Amino acid sequence: MAWRCMKLLKLIANLGYGSRKQVTALFREGRITNADGEVLYADDELGAHATHETIRVDGEPLDPPQGLLLMLHKPSGHVCSTKDKGRLIYDLLPPRFRLRDPVLSSVGRLDRDTSGLLLMTDDGMLLHRIISPKSELPKVYEATLAHPLLGDEAAQFASGTLMLESEQKPLLPAEFEVLGPQRARLTLHEGRYHQVRRMFAAVGNHVEALHRVSVGGLALGDLRSGEWRALGDADRMRLFAQV
Repeated sequence: MAWRCMKLLKLIANLGYGSRKQVTALFREGRITNADGEVLYADDELGAHATHETIRVDGEPLDPPQGLLLMLHKPSGHVCSTKDKGRLIYDLLPPRFRLRDPVLSSVGRLDRDTSGLLLMTDDGMLLHRIISPKSELPKVYEATLAHPLLGDEAAQFASGTLMLESEQKPLLPAEFEVLGPQRARLTLHEGRYHQVRRMFAAVGNHVEALHRVSVGGLALGDLRSGEWRALGDADRMRLFAQV
């Protein structure tokens, strides 16, 4: 495969450690080594002289390779953007992650006031597979509402006939669970703009707080607000396990 012949200079620059000039300086200073402390060189090739797992920068393992998929527990108040003003989701990640090539992108978006599970990847094919309507990955949200539930929400959301304002196509059926007088859990099988908030508006209520609990077979677990973790092969299998 082509990546096995990649020069270490290109590999490390693409991971966001600096421009090629800056990374070249790291090599010249002897700061890039293998796991045994032996100095590596900019024109060494991945696979021939070292593996991703054995390369060290200042004694630390390399960031995850291209194909990274991570889970972020997004706090309310952060924006899924690289350019907006204010607090960004990238502020919660190592600064290098913003400079990766290919770009590390959010898989869909959670709006500024929504918290919870957000996936991010630099794998374009994986991103499109996750967000594709054909995947129908269930997404579970917990909502805190401005007004008490009326009791008919479950039937309306499950009907498959509910129309949102300015939409031409009815929503797919969604599962609804009451958590309290003004709290509910909603499972969606599609993704439309501000869908949960608009669904509750359509039945005469208003979402005051919204939290995404899970996507597919992946849940936040004990991941704290503002924290992230890289996902492995087992996590990827769980992601699509419910499809």
